[in-house]
Amino acid sequence: MINHRSSRILLPVRIGFIWISLAIALVLHFVPIGRFYAVPDFVALVLAFWCVREPRLVGMGTAFLLGVAVDVAHGAAMGQHALAYVALAFACASMSRRLLWFSPAIQALHMVPLFLMVQLIMLVVRLMAGGRFPGWEYFFATFTTAALWLPVHYLLLLPQMRPVDRDENRPI
Repeated sequence: MINHRSSRILLPVRIGFIWISLAIALVLHFVPIGRFYAVPDFVALVLAFWCVREPRLVGMGTAFLLGVAVDVAHGAAMGQHALAYVALAFACASMSRRLLWFSPAIQALHMVPLFLMVQLIMLVVRLMAGGRFPGWEYFFATFTTAALWLPVHYLLLLPQMRPVDRDENRPI
């Protein structure tokens, strides 16, 4: 059996780092790409990561605020991203204890249905507001977002990792 668990002890996460990572994701989300459908939803990705890792610090309130900011910036149907991100935060927080038992690659597979749920909620709200169906290419972002789970996982955990050098006088 392969042991995917790390023997490294993580330091507590700093709330400032969480907010900075969410702000960077928001800025990346606002980069004008055009009509390229495979662009990952960076806000959903980072939000889902923190809802899984720190469900007490990042939750549905943060998801709602980020969703409203994205709705206002994109001129989308008001509440489209907010509703989708709140559903994502709820699902991630409720599954966080189970997801943390898996390796990051398996976690990415578990996140595919959740990112698909986000896309479906946004599509349904858009269609209810009178928009047109964008085509099946719209769902490519689900898979590109899930594919980025692994590098984002290691990137966001990097500041929490303890140094590898050991002090022989300390038990931990």
